[in-house]
Amino acid sequence: MLLSYPFQYLYHTGETVLARETLCFLKPEMLCIADRGFFSFSLWRQAQSTDAELLWRMKKNSKLPCEKRFRDGSFLSRVYASQDTKHTGQSVVVRVIEYTLDGVAGAEPVYRLITTILDPVRAPARELAALYHERWEIENAFDEFKTHLRGNRIVLRSKRPDLVRQEFYGFIMAHYAIRGIMHEAALKVDEDPDKLSYVHAVRVIRRKMAATAAISPL
Repeated sequence: MLLSYPFQYLYHTGETVLARETLCFLKPEMLCIADRGFFSFSLWRQAQSTDAELLWRMKKNSKLPCEKRFRDGSFLSRVYASQDTKHTGQSVVVRVIEYTLDGVAGAEPVYRLITTILDPVRAPARELAALYHERWEIENAFDEFKTHLRGNRIVLRSKRPDLVRQEFYGFIMAHYAIRGIMHEAALKVDEDPDKLSYVHAVRVIRRKMAATAAISPL
């Protein structure tokens, strides 16, 4: 049986299309960070129109000629609506940040970011590079949800689209609650929450919870 909207729609829809639909939630005080697979001129312009600041990774073969170099190593460049040879079309000014990760296993030779924050004093290159790598913590959250909370190789049990949606949101709320407890615990001992073990937290919470009978979904 085919799932009803929105699940059937999401199944056949790429990430960049879904990303475009989420840009309306950006606000001027936000910083939107995106991986290299999401950049396109039209998507960048749409995100920029929200007045949020942007920090997106670019593919290594992107042409970003230096127009002005800053002391922190970043530089001004342009991205164009068309990648044709003479660059005579529409363009926007961006600030480019290039850096390497020395001594990190599996690191790529060069990382390239572009940002709407053109003033290096307001946001130094080193700080923006560190922020971009903080973005990777979402991958840890996916692992926590899919492997340690739900269970490895365990799929959602519900058989109807509305119950699949309900079960999914239940897992999301449980993950949020566990992370909230971990944050409160870290504050009490003046510790970085990132240094606490999510797996250990799940085990402790499960031991403290009263046993409840499992109800099979329809």
